[in-house]
Amino acid sequence: MPNTEYVVCCDSAADLTLEECNSRNIKSVPYKYMLGEKEYLDDLVTITPEKFFKTMEEGAMTRTSQPNAEDFVKFWEPFLNEGKDIVHLCLSSGLSGGFISATVAKGLCAEKYPDRKIYVIDSLAASRGLGLFADKLADLRDEGKSAEEVYNWAEEHKLNLHHWFYTTDLTYFIRGGRVSKVSGWFGSLLNICPLLHVDYEGHLIPVKKCRGKKAVMQAMLDMMAENAENGDDYSEKSFICNAMREKEADEIAGQVESRYKKLNGKVHIGYIGPVIGAHTGPGTVALFFWGKKRTK
Repeated sequence: MPNTEYVVCCDSAADLTLEECNSRNIKSVPYKYMLGEKEYLDDLVTITPEKFFKTMEEGAMTRTSQPNAEDFVKFWEPFLNEGKDIVHLCLSSGLSGGFISATVAKGLCAEKYPDRKIYVIDSLAASRGLGLFADKLADLRDEGKSAEEVYNWAEEHKLNLHHWFYTTDLTYFIRGGRVSKVSGWFGSLLNICPLLHVDYEGHLIPVKKCRGKKAVMQAMLDMMAENAENGDDYSEKSFICNAMREKEADEIAGQVESRYKKLNGKVHIGYIGPVIGAHTGPGTVALFFWGKKRTK
């Protein structure tokens, strides 16, 4: 039976849809983002991914901001007032300061709600990798695991979560400083598509330069073949997200489903949301799965 004594929460940077959050009973605390001159709350419904990335392509500048400690307290308080504990997954500390804000908020809540427990987890994950993580914790909750058991599982297994990204448009990686202007110019000229992953410290880093989209897609699939838990007998879920690259996401999902016959359901495909998309831009595709521990 599901354990109803606590709630599973995560940041909106998990890139789960509102429908996915509702169906799994996962609560999402919103980040904020600027699109052009206007600030939005990442409430999962206000702006569609298509509109967001189209506006970026038209030249709108973007930036994001994390919830502060007071935002976390305000978000958690309704659950604490109901007598529920909290298990909260934060966007990687290698990409955001949200984990620090949530930790401060935990201390503030401890004074006001001394009988409640709040478990804050630095996921070392991002985008639908964070979403896959939250989905797994929801599974454990629904199996009847306690909040403490779920927290301990998360801390023990978070480095088993794999993220593999590529982009066909280096513009936004150049803007964000992940690729130099000179490297970006030559990369675009030579049709270079970098393969990136989230390392053991939760940073998004380039791993390999591939010549062309087909090559980088194959490199991504090769990384899953090399690292997936139990190899071809992989039996957990796999998530994919994309920024205006639906056909590529569908093609990768088909390859994964074809190879891993014991996969837990179909590959879950979704969009990159505004918080992550503000930094990657359109042209990005990412694959997430459970596998070997990420190491130094």
